[in-house]
Amino acid sequence: MIVTAAQISPTVLDRDATIQKITASIAEAAREGSQLIAFGETFLPGYPFWVDQIPNPTFENSHQKAVHARYLTESVDIAAGHLNPICEAAKINKIFVVIGIAERVGHTLFASCVTINNEGTILNVHRKLCATFEERLCWGNGDAQGLRVFQCHDFHLGSLNCWENWMPLARTALYEQGENLHVAIWPGSDKLTRDITRFVAKESRSFVLSAGGILNWSDVPTDLSGIEPQTGWIQNGGSCLAGPDGEWIGEPITEREGLFHWDIEIERVLEERQNFDPVGHYARPELLKLEIDHKRIHSLRTTSDSENV
Repeated sequence: MIVTAAQISPTVLDRDATIQKITASIAEAAREGSQLIAFGETFLPGYPFWVDQIPNPTFENSHQKAVHARYLTESVDIAAGHLNPICEAAKINKIFVVIGIAERVGHTLFASCVTINNEGTILNVHRKLCATFEERLCWGNGDAQGLRVFQCHDFHLGSLNCWENWMPLARTALYEQGENLHVAIWPGSDKLTRDITRFVAKESRSFVLSAGGILNWSDVPTDLSGIEPQTGWIQNGGSCLAGPDGEWIGEPITEREGLFHWDIEIERVLEERQNFDPVGHYARPELLKLEIDHKRIHSLRTTSDSENV
């Protein structure tokens, strides 16, 4: 199976224009024979790099508020059908898509990883468990509803957002469901992907595809409130692929846009599971257990009168 990391820049804070880039990339990857394509963390409509670029991100900062309002406006409401063009592209091109979105629920944003199958069906929406450091200025914390694994041709596919990949229990939740192809999505940096990609691959004895975003200051809108223009890379990519022995199949690629393809075979997973399976023959479930609550977290639970009778 050929898998692809889409290391391209979004049209920052422009949902419709970024969707056009996504669907074009899906079609191009399919023409190259790819059966799965992955995009970076909150690629649609862009990673909130501005939260630590606006000077003095203090409480009630007017610039932070103005950009956040714009972020909310351009974010993704799944119920409103914003992902429909991407689902249609997945269906037409018969390709799985893993994509990071800023998901809008009411007036709260989540960093969500969406999995769409090759029939255009949304299989999963996983909301990042913990927003990291400055991300807490714009995202809420998610839940475990999306910690799930799905059949993808010969593989069992799971995915996590950015620093979630450092959370051992989140990884274990996917391993326990048979994951052997792990997709890690990132805002874009080889500093983020270089160590963890190989580590997770070796720990899980799985293929690990890291899809990193890429963004240059030249791609940033000039009218973002409170941001002083600079030059150079904000996010330098870092997309890569490690095999189930923890060795590189494709080392992190930086400072270059493109669709990067690699070929993977299920037999390599089976070979490496011979001596280690973290939730199988090398586990002690009678001693060590993991409990997962898959319920979606809501702030309101309604009880009808009939239930009170």
